[in-house]
Amino acid sequence: MLKDHDSSAIIAVSDLARARAFYGEVLGLELDEQGAEEGVLVYRTGATRLVVYHSEYFGTNRANAVVWGVGEDLDAIVAALEAKGATFEHYPGIGRLEGNVHVAGDAKLVWLKDPDGNILHINSM
Repeated sequence: MLKDHDSSAIIAVSDLARARAFYGEVLGLELDEQGAEEGVLVYRTGATRLVVYHSEYFGTNRANAVVWGVGEDLDAIVAALEAKGATFEHYPGIGRLEGNVHVAGDAKLVWLKDPDGNILHINSM
């Protein structure tokens, strides 16, 4: 049924201008198209899309909202995000912390939040 179809992530935000700056300038995502209706931004991310929209329920998810598997590019991506002033989350009990990167076995994991508190996860898998 759904196994052969692409999916995309969708994130609620309080301020589209602030979200546009964060997702475009800090994360470096390319705005793909303006949504069919006002209050929606669509970004390209690999072969998928990330939809960012205005909602009164912004930031209420307390789990990962988006996950990127970036393989060996993780360290370079973390360095680029650090250079842009991104703040990373640290979670005790998940591997050992090396700077802003959690190392758990062969996996490297980082988390950061967007300006509305949505949790974004990047890993080396």
